[in-house]
Amino acid sequence: MNAIEEGRLRASDEHAASTMSGYPMLLVLLAAGAAMVWTISQLIADNHNWMTIGGIIFWPLVFTFFSVGFYMLQPNQAAVITLFGTYKGTDRTDGLRWVLPWLGKHKVSVRANNFISDRIKVNDSRGNPIEMAAQVVWRVVDTAQAVFDVDDYKEFVRVQVEVAIRTVASRHPYDDFEHQDITLRGHLEEVGVELLREVRERLKVAGITVDECGFTHLAYAQEIASAMLRRQQAQAVVAARQTLVEGAVGMVEQALADLSKRDVVELDDERRAAMVSNLMVVLCGERDTQPVVNAGSLY
Repeated sequence: MNAIEEGRLRASDEHAASTMSGYPMLLVLLAAGAAMVWTISQLIADNHNWMTIGGIIFWPLVFTFFSVGFYMLQPNQAAVITLFGTYKGTDRTDGLRWVLPWLGKHKVSVRANNFISDRIKVNDSRGNPIEMAAQVVWRVVDTAQAVFDVDDYKEFVRVQVEVAIRTVASRHPYDDFEHQDITLRGHLEEVGVELLREVRERLKVAGITVDECGFTHLAYAQEIASAMLRRQQAQAVVAARQTLVEGAVGMVEQALADLSKRDVVELDDERRAAMVSNLMVVLCGERDTQPVVNAGSLY
C-alpha cells in the first residue's frame, strides 16, 4: 500500500475529536467581557495605571480567543474537526461546543435524507427502452469518508443512484410473457432488494448507507409504449383463448363420457365428431348460440 492510499484510509477512519462543552467556556467569555467593560470604564474615568493599560490590550484578545472557538450542533448533526488540513476527529455531541480557535469545523448532517431520482431512459436486458426512477433514503455513517473521500457527497449520491438504476435495469427484462425470468415489472420486490444492494455497495466509499430503496416510476419509453401495449393485449387474448379451449375440451370429454355411461344415446364416429364440433362452437363462441330444434328422426 503506497503513501497516498494510506493517507486516504487514515482520513476515512472516523474517530472522536477532542472537544469541550461550550458552557464553561461561555462563562469565561462573559468574565472576559466584563473585565473588558471594567477596563474601558477605568479609562473613561482617567485612571491610567498599568492594569488598565495592559487590560485594554489583554482582555479583547482573550474575548476574541474564546469567542472564535464556539459552535453549535443540533441533534443528528456532527462536526468534522481539522487542523491545517489534517483530520483530527469528529464531534457528534449536540449542544454548545468549543474547540481551540485554530481548529477548523465542518458541519455534516447525519440525518436520514430522502432522494427521488429523475426519470431516466435506460435499456433492459433485451434492449427495450424504458423509463425508470427510484426513491432512496440515505444517511451519512462515516463523516470522515463523506468529507474527505468524495468531493461532494450529495452529488455523489445522485450520480451513483442513477448508475445503479441503469445497472439493475440492464440485468433483467421489463416483462416476460412466458414467466421464465425475473422481470422489472413482475418482480418489484426482488428487483428492489437488488437495487438496494447495488446502491449500498456504490455509496460505501463515501461513508453513506441506504435504509430504503424502491422504484417510483417504471414504464416503457413513449416510442414503444403503444406497440408494447398492443403486444400485451394480444398475448392476453391468446392466454384467455387457451384457457377457454382447455376448459371446453374437458367439458366436451366429460359430456360424451356421461352420455355413453348412462346409455342416453348411441353415437357413431361421424355424429360424435359433429356433436364435438357443435359443443366446441357453443362453448368457445363469443356470441350466444341460437338453438335449432330437431323434430324429426335422429338418423
